[in-house]
Amino acid sequence: MNKLAEAWQRRGRYHTVDGFDLFVVDLPPTEVALGPPVVFLHAFPTSSFDFAGVVDELSRHHRLLLPDLLGFGLSDKPDLPYSLGLQADLVSGLLEDLAVERCALVSHDIGNLVGAELLARHLEGSWPVEVTARVLVNGLVSEDLARPSIGRQFLLRQPDLRIDEQDAPDRAAVLASVTATYAPTTAPDPEVLAAQWDFISYLDGHRLLHRTVRHVAGSPPAEARLTGALARHPSPLTVVWGSDDPLADPEDVRVLATRLGAVGLALLPGAGRYPMLEAPHRFAQAVSLALG
Repeated sequence: MNKLAEAWQRRGRYHTVDGFDLFVVDLPPTEVALGPPVVFLHAFPTSSFDFAGVVDELSRHHRLLLPDLLGFGLSDKPDLPYSLGLQADLVSGLLEDLAVERCALVSHDIGNLVGAELLARHLEGSWPVEVTARVLVNGLVSEDLARPSIGRQFLLRQPDLRIDEQDAPDRAAVLASVTATYAPTTAPDPEVLAAQWDFISYLDGHRLLHRTVRHVAGSPPAEARLTGALARHPSPLTVVWGSDDPLADPEDVRVLATRLGAVGLALLPGAGRYPMLEAPHRFAQAVSLALG
């Protein structure tokens, strides 16, 4: 691992939930706490490390909980069919183990879907955690507003089996796919990209990318349930979005924010799919404002 990856690894520890080891960074507030813990749910194909550049600013007044979802980062990467329900079960179990009864939720890309599943369960009465505020960051939410990347479309065509090493996406291909989602004017930090690859390839995770992304291609009824939960949940929602995301048009994002009843929309010019990496200070300011 490079130095950035090693530094992030040192900040976390493992929690066993339903027999799986999940890597979690749990940061206490460095000043007076002004609200409940904030749970961060990361993007595909990366990990909680995406938020490494903003956590020091955001942890001043909040406890931050940043898990790696199953199959991602430093968490276990079992050879099994992944599902949105499984990911939500594990996040729910983790919060129960940590005695979290109230939290704010910051979700990104597929983390948006995991968060939406938890919100749906809360509305249905099967998840007891009170969500006090939500921040929705670039990524899949509604298929009619999505522009799936070529890489994601390729992965979804693969059989639901672990890929042999010789057939798996290599470092160059994976990082090229990630870089292509940045704003056209952004030059990704090579050290950050190297750390992302370290976490993606940990435990041969690059051989499972097609399995960990498969759950985002839900049926229309399933999507309606999730988008309905995002729109109907009573906690205030703020959309924070890199406006130069190659996979989303800013006008579509405005439509999305209106459709979901967002109380705030922060479009960050010069940032793409990973605004926490491309514009960390502006991203942290927008999230801080949303959290209150």
